[in-house]
Amino acid sequence: MSKKKILINAFNMNCIGHINHGMWTHPQDTSTRFNTLEYWTELAQLLERGLFDGLFIADIVGVYDVYQQSVDVPLKESIQLPVNDPLLLVSAMAAVTKNLGFGLTANLTYELPYLFARRMSTLDHLSGGRVGWNIVTGYLDSAAKAMGLTEQVEHDRRYDQADEYLEVLYKLWEGSWENDAVLNDPVQRIYAQPDKVHKVSHAGEFYQVEGYHLCEPSPQRTPVLFQAGSSERGLTFAGRHAECVFISGQTKAATKTQVDNLRASAVAAGRNPDDIKLFMGLNVIVAPTETEALAKRDEYLGYASAEAGVAHFSSSTGIDFADYELDEPIQYVKNNAIQSATKMLQNNDWTRRKLLEEHALGGRYMTLVGSPEQVADELESWISETGLDGFNLTRIVTPQSYIDFIDLVVPELQRRGSYKTAYDTGSLRQKLFVEGDAHLPERHTGAAFRHNA
Repeated sequence: MSKKKILINAFNMNCIGHINHGMWTHPQDTSTRFNTLEYWTELAQLLERGLFDGLFIADIVGVYDVYQQSVDVPLKESIQLPVNDPLLLVSAMAAVTKNLGFGLTANLTYELPYLFARRMSTLDHLSGGRVGWNIVTGYLDSAAKAMGLTEQVEHDRRYDQADEYLEVLYKLWEGSWENDAVLNDPVQRIYAQPDKVHKVSHAGEFYQVEGYHLCEPSPQRTPVLFQAGSSERGLTFAGRHAECVFISGQTKAATKTQVDNLRASAVAAGRNPDDIKLFMGLNVIVAPTETEALAKRDEYLGYASAEAGVAHFSSSTGIDFADYELDEPIQYVKNNAIQSATKMLQNNDWTRRKLLEEHALGGRYMTLVGSPEQVADELESWISETGLDGFNLTRIVTPQSYIDFIDLVVPELQRRGSYKTAYDTGSLRQKLFVEGDAHLPERHTGAAFRHNA
């Protein structure tokens, strides 16, 4: 029986400091070139050489101003500040690749669905059906205030808005144009058949939309839908909508629980458990031998900023850790920040010293360190013991972290039969699910909004 193939996305952001903060100071790191096209086109070509499934690009709206009640540390260490728009990168990267997918984060709270639908359809056309959307609702009060609100909308209420937002998008992407609406017949002078293009009418609590989708059907119609959220409300949302879910795991047992809960949420929504692909965020430090890998890790620790990592985590939790002495217990506070982040503080057994140790590499993701064989062993173990489908691989030193993985780990996984040796054909959805259809499956919530549904 053939082994389950491990899916790999590169996890990145259109900024300097993404997850592992302080690493921009490493002499091999090139992340300060993030605002050049060459930085991204070279990265895309590198990832395609490594047969990566996609480049998952995170994003935020707002700034991390909870720690010390200022942006001083984020500015000094470039903690996702400055940060540029991720969607504008895709056309250039798609032009120099043929198979690499692009998972793009966009905050629906501040994006009107009618124009967002056009932007994503445009990118799906230009990339030949290789785009996905990471659905986020935001968690920063700084973003809400910058966008004219007094504070962030309450956590579960944001998901209520997101459900309606998706309904509007499904109507536009799936229901406005029939599959054969475009005739493209210059002899009859008919490009699109009027009786096969339909006005969308939506009158809801959050959105009022009356109009035609501005784009003809793109290769996937609806982009592949990514989501990250492990709260009870987030699980319900994922079960209805998500095709790929990004989780953060520290132990295999806890991660398996997350995976099982997400698959159960899909079943509860009338879908199959395997209709959701699960990816976990991961750092990998690899070298030809374990000794060399450990030496590389120790070198990286000399450049990383634990304080910057804690400053980032302050905004993730909404708690100013600078208010606490090094060994003073941090008090759990329920708020509208990231629920999975605040949940880890509920036992009130964390201190600032412990958080600094946890963020020694500048971020809190689990790190695998070792030879190619050791890393491959661990990756296979995580897949088999948790039910994960793959990993979102962070950059520690860019692009060296990806080069190391591609040159050392990928060949070892291929030798074991755990990683593809060539891309499958078709759209991003077809590559991920290998079902032969570029569009949403009939059992997905969005399929109900098709014109013939």
